Amino acid sequence: MYSDQEIIALGEAVLARSLPKAAWTHAAHCAACIYLLRERRDIDVAVELPGIIWRYNEVSGTANTDADGYHETITRFYIAAVKAYLAQVPAGRALSEIVAGFMASPLGARDLPLKFWSKERLMSVEARRVWVAPDRAALDFKPLLSTVS
Repeated sequence: MYSDQEIIALGEAVLARSLPKAAWTHAAHCAACIYLLRERRDIDVAVELPGIIWRYNEVSGTANTDADGYHETITRFYIAAVKAYLAQVPAGRALSEIVAGFMASPLGARDLPLKFWSKERLMSVEARRVWVAPDRAALDFKPLLSTVS
C-alpha cells in the first residue's frame, strides 16, 4: 500500500496543503490520520484535524458545503477508529504495517460508518457540520479489533 516514507510524505503534504487532489483517497485519509496520531505529537488531532482537512479542501478545489467537502461526523468517527486500532498495535510496528493492517481490518472499510448510522442521518447537513450520534448501533470498536495482532 504505502511505505513509511510515503506515509510521512502524505501526512506532511496534507499539512502543507500540497497533496494532489487525486491522491486524497479514503486510504490516504486514514494513513494521514494514523501518521498524525502516531508521529505528530505536536498536533492535537481531535482539535486540529477538522481545520487541516477544511483548509486542504479549499486549496485543492473542493468546496466545503452542505453537500461536499469536510464532513464532521465521518472525520470524528475515523479519528476514534484509528485511536482504537492504535491502542491495540504492538510497540515498534512500522507505519507501513500499521496503515496496511488498519486498511485490511474492518475498521478501514470505507462504508463502516453505515454500520452505525443510517445513510440518511450520516449524509445529512447536520452530520456534515457537527458530530451526530449514531442512530443504528452504539459505537463499539471492540468486536472489530479482534483481528489486530
